[in-house]
This record gives sequence, structure tokens and C-alpha cells, in this order.
Amino acid sequence: MDRLQAMRVFVAVVNEGSFVHAAEKLEVSPQLVSKSLNQLEEHLGVRLLNRTTRRQHLTEAGSAYFARAQQVLADIDDMELQLSGLQQKARGVLRISAPVSFALRHLAPLLVSFQEAYPEVVVDLQLNDRKVDIVEEGFDIALRIGKLESSSLIAKRLAPVRLVYCAAPQYLAEHGEPHDLAALRDHRYLHYSYMDESLVPTAAQLMRSNNGDVLVAAACEGAGIALQPTFIACEALRAGRLQTILPSYEPEPIALYAIFAHRQFMASKVRAFLDFVDGYFGEPPYWDDY
Repeated sequence: MDRLQAMRVFVAVVNEGSFVHAAEKLEVSPQLVSKSLNQLEEHLGVRLLNRTTRRQHLTEAGSAYFARAQQVLADIDDMELQLSGLQQKARGVLRISAPVSFALRHLAPLLVSFQEAYPEVVVDLQLNDRKVDIVEEGFDIALRIGKLESSSLIAKRLAPVRLVYCAAPQYLAEHGEPHDLAALRDHRYLHYSYMDESLVPTAAQLMRSNNGDVLVAAACEGAGIALQPTFIACEALRAGRLQTILPSYEPEPIALYAIFAHRQFMASKVRAFLDFVDGYFGEPPYWDDY
């Protein structure tokens, strides 16, 4: 027995005054109405209606059940209407996880413009360089940078991300400029903790950090050579505080992705953000103009 449907049948019978009129309203047969009501009474163990060939009357139990059933059905209809509205109109809280340095440097203008376009969406931005579990931790979208591992999640590529070797002019003047990766053994290297190990050169590590901004700042002070994305190093490169080296050994570009759980029945707030961010950074992205 479909208990929810049986409840709807019972309420329709009471409201319409007869099995026949209830059947017409529900677009089912009178026999199905009678069967559904009998099954409901058997399930509850009480009689809801006293029936005669012409009329039916609510029992005491039927009156109590009718009042609660009407409220339950109204609540369900209201909930479905709200959820349908969320699918049709972008609103609600959009929880986004993003890498720290990228978010601090590049997300604020995007999010301000997005909320101007979708004022009923509240953005909850959480910054973390670790790979969050978006389902377990309740995120709608995670922005990630790197090479993606295979998973059941959906990934939308947003922009290429270049990694460049760079150092301050004063460091290179003092220690010389390496001309191949093997020469990095003789140099001080500023290592990013989350860097793919396959990209890490053999070098004497002077500093390790899980934040690229710290390493770029240290490189600007002449501390050593860093391998960093241009979305972090671009300002220092434009200003001449850093210069790129080893261009022939630049790693293959990685990418910025938006990760989300489902493509089907996607909430409008998620779809609106994905559409809004598509192409926002450009290709090549604006941070590569240095």
C-alpha cells in the first residue's frame, strides 16, 4: 500500500463527499478508491468512515486522522513547491570550497559580480588547500587546481594554470642562473608542500610551506628558486621582483576545475554559478599577461 496515496484518497473522499466524486477528482476508478480506503483502515486498525449505500460519515478516529492528514499533505505539497522553486530560480546558500591563494587573489571580484546577478544566492566560501570531500562535508562546488584523479564526481575545466620556475634578480646575480633541471641541485629551492611529487626537482630545499604566497614572497626576497603558478607569481613578475627561468623545462600546464557531485537534478544555484564562471578568467587567463 502506498500510504501517502491512500491518505490523499481518504482526504479526497471526505472533501468531495463520495467515492465517485473523489475518483473523478483523482482520475482513478471508484473501485480503486474503495480498495485504497479499505487498505488504509486495515493498516491503521480503525474504521475511518461509516458507510452506507448513499452517504458516509467520519468516525471519531476518522475526524482526528482527517485533520492531521490534511496538514501532512499540505506540508508535503509546500515542501515540493519550495524544492521546485529552488530548481527553477537560483537562490539559497551556495557552499564553495576553494584554494587559499587563488581565492584571496582572484575570487572576490567574481563572487561580487555573481551575487549582483543572483541576489537571492548567499555564497558561503570556505578556503582550504586540502582536497575536501564535497559530499561528506556538504559543499555544492569545490574549486581545485591540479591533475584530477578519477572519481564519481563531475569536473568542469575553468582555466589553464601555468607553473613557472622563478627567482629574484638579486638571487640570480649572486648564485647564477641554472640552465637545466640538473643544475638545480646546486641551488636553494622553495618547496610547496602540496606540489605533485613528479614535478618536484632534485634540489637542496631551503624552505617548505603549504602556502604559495609565502614562497613567492620569500623568492622575492632572494631566498631561492620557486616553482609556482602564475596566478600567484604574476604581480611579482610584472613588477620585476621575480623573473622566469628554465622556460624550456616549464611543466605541462595543469588546470583550474569546478568539482560538483551531480549533473542530473542540479540545483539552480549550482548551475547558475557554473554558467557564470565559465570563461570568466579567459584563455589564456588574465594573470598570464605579465
